[in-house]
Amino acid sequence: MSSTRAAAAKGAPGGAAHGRLYRWFVPHPLPEPINPALLKEQEERAENAQNRLADRITAFAGSMMFVYIHVLWFGLWIGLGVERYPFGLLTMIVSLEAIFLSTFVMISQNRADAKRQVIADQEWKTVQTEDRQNQELLHLSNQILELTKEIRSYASAVQRDSTASRTNDR
Repeated sequence: MSSTRAAAAKGAPGGAAHGRLYRWFVPHPLPEPINPALLKEQEERAENAQNRLADRITAFAGSMMFVYIHVLWFGLWIGLGVERYPFGLLTMIVSLEAIFLSTFVMISQNRADAKRQVIADQEWKTVQTEDRQNQELLHLSNQILELTKEIRSYASAVQRDSTASRTNDR
């Protein structure tokens, strides 16, 4: 549990209100990956400050809080008459924001592609290992089959010799 959430849970001054505010403004984190390859990729990505910042911006921009803030912002901008119609400054600000957000969306897509590639690489290694193991098992199965045939052949020969010697003894 993060220290902010811990403080809110323990009832620190302003803790409950701060905890609610934290939940409203910070999106819930994604569950930790269980795939070892993804864990390694996540640790490598977290080492770079630019990646951490891009992840946080992308997480916030993909949240409902982002939508609420913009609805409030646009409503106040228009309602308070910050500028006259056709809202040239607002349009420019929103356009710049769209440019940056589209960049963060592409960063997020690149990250998702990198994760898929890590998983695909790991699955390919697993398939190669399983194929090698299957080839070894087939080889062992063929050896067992050959030994079984030899044992049956030997047992048949012993049985024939035993039958022949009983027939000759009579």
